Amino acid sequence: MFGEAELLGVNNQQTFCASRANTSGIDFHPYKVVRHNDFVYNPARLDIGSIARFDGKSCIVSTLYEVFKIRSDKQDELCSEFLQMYFARAEFARYVGFKNWGSAREYFWLDSMKRAPIPVPQFDVQRKAVAAWQGLRKMKEENEGLVEPLLALCRSYLQECKQKYPMKEIGPYIRQRNEINRQGLYGEDDARGVNTNKEIQYCKRMGEDLSGYKIVRQNDIVYNANIKLTKETTKFAIGIHRYTNNVIVTNFYTVFSVCREDLLPEYLLLFLVQDEFARYVKFMSCSSIRDRFDFADMCRVKIPLPPIEVQQAIVDVYRCAKEAKQIAAEADRLSREICPALVRWAAEGGGE
Repeated sequence: MFGEAELLGVNNQQTFCASRANTSGIDFHPYKVVRHNDFVYNPARLDIGSIARFDGKSCIVSTLYEVFKIRSDKQDELCSEFLQMYFARAEFARYVGFKNWGSAREYFWLDSMKRAPIPVPQFDVQRKAVAAWQGLRKMKEENEGLVEPLLALCRSYLQECKQKYPMKEIGPYIRQRNEINRQGLYGEDDARGVNTNKEIQYCKRMGEDLSGYKIVRQNDIVYNANIKLTKETTKFAIGIHRYTNNVIVTNFYTVFSVCREDLLPEYLLLFLVQDEFARYVKFMSCSSIRDRFDFADMCRVKIPLPPIEVQQAIVDVYRCAKEAKQIAAEADRLSREICPALVRWAAEGGGE
């Protein structure tokens, strides 16, 4: 009845995910069937949050998982979503870490789960707490669902530009910035670095001489010319400084700005953050000791140059995707922070 298409696992983000097991030739008959509102957890990983409530029709999981549900005669006393909130708290993970046991690996079996104490407030109070928590979780899921379609649309527009507009070298449109922090106007709080997630982030620099660092201004693009190569990909660190405050980076970084009004810095960056460009960098970079992609190499990069209003439209789509991702991350953070407080509020009777 059930096969590979219905096989799922549970991760430490307390959600169901596709199984990564090799299922070639596997007999799925011994696998456990999971129904709506069933709880599934890994008894060897429960202390890091590997538990989830199934919100679908049915699926199957490995026999290594424990599966349970709220008894039918108790479903009007304990809400399954409220129990899910209880399990989502860091306090419950610490409780599991204290109570689990084993020799080579520690486990928290279903018998131990049955003995776990839980507050059971009035049912309507549970529902109020669940409604507040689920509002944030829904916001997270809805915005996460927007990110990939918007990014796919952005990539589609970029490919369309390659077909409709001539490719031009970006050298005449960019200018290298080599402003040095010689007067020490910028200190430790202004130090930044660039990661391979294409983001400029705070970089701790305690007690260092920062007078040789390069100054980065708003809309400057920063990248590490020293390329870390692997067989699979190029880890190319590049990002744009979007804020009005100036920051500084080590002189190992290359800093440049767009010097023409007919090219938007963010539109240019959209080409430079793609995997396709990382492969180009990997192919073009060369050196005796360490592979490098210098500013002269960057100047030879070609991109299509549509009218400024087309560039702005593509950038706006990308900004929407970034904003949706940020909202989802913030909603996720808030839902995790508010969960213990809501459980405590409900346990205390749901008073004002």
